[in-house]
Amino acid sequence: MTELKILSDTALIHAFQQGNTKALDKLIDRYKDKLYSTIFFLVKDQWIADDIYQDTFIRVIDTLRYNRYNEQGKFLPWAARIAHNLCIDYFRKQKRQPPVVTSESSEIKDIFDTIDSNIDNAEQRIIRKQSYGRMYKMLDELPSDQREVIVLRHFADLSFKEISSITNCSINTALGRMRYGLINLRRMMVEKNIVL
Repeated sequence: MTELKILSDTALIHAFQQGNTKALDKLIDRYKDKLYSTIFFLVKDQWIADDIYQDTFIRVIDTLRYNRYNEQGKFLPWAARIAHNLCIDYFRKQKRQPPVVTSESSEIKDIFDTIDSNIDNAEQRIIRKQSYGRMYKMLDELPSDQREVIVLRHFADLSFKEISSITNCSINTALGRMRYGLINLRRMMVEKNIVL
């Protein structure tokens, strides 16, 4: 298993296509947090995010199993595009825009909890959690196209080229949405006197 850790995405895909299921496990493990976080930030519901996440990997596995994958080293953007399309399909079925609500439930895994695991001081953790709650609320107030680009860029760590492909817009449009989203976030922080 340790030798699988050093393999590239393409090598893991080829190993899976040749019958090594551990290679697929490693590939999924490598990107599960980024993909799940991206889905969750778009749908804002744990159960729906779980379903879409599972559907994403069912499609990924089927595509890989039948040798239809041809993205050549671009696994994460390709999988994120599948997840994004499944989110869009969900919203089309619901005939509404993605809600952006924050959940105070401790059951929902927060991406920031994993980032802050090194903070030892309880007071710092409480302050940081409150700051992130404010950030989530500000993200809620952004227009959906701006919020989507910010989530894909900062939480899925995708390039603007990859984001433009996923959202079916030009790179300049994606850059503009990011710019206006950040301007709006800064404006809200000044208006609400929030320091993160």
